[in-house]
Amino acid sequence: MCGRFALTSTADQVGEALGVLLNDGFPARYNIAPTQPILVVISGDRQRPGSNLPDRRALLVRWGFMPDWVKDPKDFPLLINARAETAIGKASFRAAMRHRRILIPASGFYEWHRPPKESGEKPQAYWIRPRRGGVIAFAGLMETWSSADGSEVDTGAILTTAANSAIRSIHDRMPVVIKPEDFARWLDCKTQEPRDVLDLMKPVQEDFFEAIPVSDRVNKVANMGPEVQTPVTLDPVRKPPKKADPEDGQLSLL
Repeated sequence: MCGRFALTSTADQVGEALGVLLNDGFPARYNIAPTQPILVVISGDRQRPGSNLPDRRALLVRWGFMPDWVKDPKDFPLLINARAETAIGKASFRAAMRHRRILIPASGFYEWHRPPKESGEKPQAYWIRPRRGGVIAFAGLMETWSSADGSEVDTGAILTTAANSAIRSIHDRMPVVIKPEDFARWLDCKTQEPRDVLDLMKPVQEDFFEAIPVSDRVNKVANMGPEVQTPVTLDPVRKPPKKADPEDGQLSLL
């Protein structure tokens, strides 16, 4: 799963990377947590006159997907992730997969390696970022939930897939990363049906990310500064998790 991520790039960097116009700047966010607002990019309605940018819009949504048919949020679980393998057919995500696919800009994400309980070891946090740096885009889904009093809340979730061999030793899931050349196809819900974008919901190549051990500061939402990404040295007794064999049990999306 993906329970924390970061977006530390500037508005100009995000706008250039995702082909969207961002009029306002925003602060670097090192520890984005569920229920907080997250920046997302959606397909627009028409091409901007005199602009060479693709027709896209950016907006803030609550991280925690809420289907429009939910009557009381208190009776519904917090859906921060959607499994790529089942999102097309699952009642909660079916409509969004067809009509409201989004891109979620990020600088990387956090994951925890959780040893067996009998080992007595504590979970180890990792900051997982692209080796080449820059802005990446997670595949996401969006839904607008309306309450009984007529108020509306835009909500979103990150799509996850089976982890590649580089990440699988830490966790068995990872966010779906959409490459820049596939942004338009992923966002095009008018001509691209869910089955047409199945090939995009797969693990990114093994050498795309690097995993850096960090302290447990990231566990606390109140810790929002760059210190949550400070590398730590693992105890010599506690070695990094063994890297999985590329041929060892890779899950299929089909």
